[in-house]
This record gives sequence, C-alpha cells and structure tokens, in this order.
Amino acid sequence: IFLTGRHGYKVEVEGDVVVAVLIGNIHSRCIVVEVLGNRCGDLTLNAGIAVGATAIVIPEIPYDIEKNVIEKIKRTKETGKNHFIVMVAEGVGGSQEIAKKIEEKTGIETRATILGHVQRGGNPTVRDRVMASYMGNAAVELLNKGIGNRVVCYDKGIILDRDIYEALQMKKDL
Repeated sequence: IFLTGRHGYKVEVEGDVVVAVLIGNIHSRCIVVEVLGNRCGDLTLNAGIAVGATAIVIPEIPYDIEKNVIEKIKRTKETGKNHFIVMVAEGVGGSQEIAKKIEEKTGIETRATILGHVQRGGNPTVRDRVMASYMGNAAVELLNKGIGNRVVCYDKGIILDRDIYEALQMKKDL
C-alpha cells in the first residue's frame, strides 16, 4: 500500500526556499528554480503562483523558451522590475540550460537552483497529519481485507484506492 500526500508541505517549502533565494539574490538577477514534479507540474505551478514567478515551466504544457520565458522576462523588465523567478518542474529539466539561455538572450545575470530532496521531509502541516491518519486507516482496512498492490489517495474530497500500476500511469489535470 502506497500513500500519496504532503502537497501542502512541499509547496510551502518551495515558497520558503524561493523567498530565501530571492533575499540573497535581489540584485538585478534572474533565478531559475527547479522543483519536484517529474510527470506532474502542480507543485511547480502552485509554488510559482505563490512566489509571483515571471514564468512557470511544467511538463503538462509545451513551452517555447523564447516566447514563454525570455519574452516574458523582457516585457517584465520594461515595467521596471529588475529581479525575476522562473519555476521549472524537474520533469521538464534543463534548468541550467534554461538559465544559460536567459542570460545569453537578456543580458540579465541568471542562476539556477535545484531544490530536489530539500522538499522532502521536514515538519508536516496539520492537514498533512490529519490526511495521513485517514489514509493510513484506509490502507489498514484494505490490508485487513487481504487487498494489496493499491495506492490510497485523496481525490475531490474522497479517500479512495487505485491499482498501483494504474495510478503510476495517471496524469493529474491542472
């Protein structure tokens, strides 16, 4: 039995780290932040919105670096803003290359930061703890019935279970 969750905590960590990076790099720079999200960009999308990212690159939406990233940075710079955040899901990858291209095309000093496993661990939120209790209970009920190879998940207000192989192939709608 595999339990899914901790979305809220991961987005909080992403937001906190991006703010910390910004405080240290407020001097007319662009920061490209790569976060967890191999096949699913919801963490990246939510964290990007929370920190006011100039551009967000996720696997669910095809992107053109010139149009969707570099042009946005240039337009934003014209408004007087001199620091920028680009959030990139790890499934898209290439944060170092994206940073290099941004610097080449805009002349703005650009750094890439890969959060990776910084997002795992840490203190769970109250919601995380409550959901873990509900989901753990559902997992034990399945095991008591002799049912294995299931993923316990939360979807649209309901705790349910899915076949583990089916769940691994699923894509999350944004």
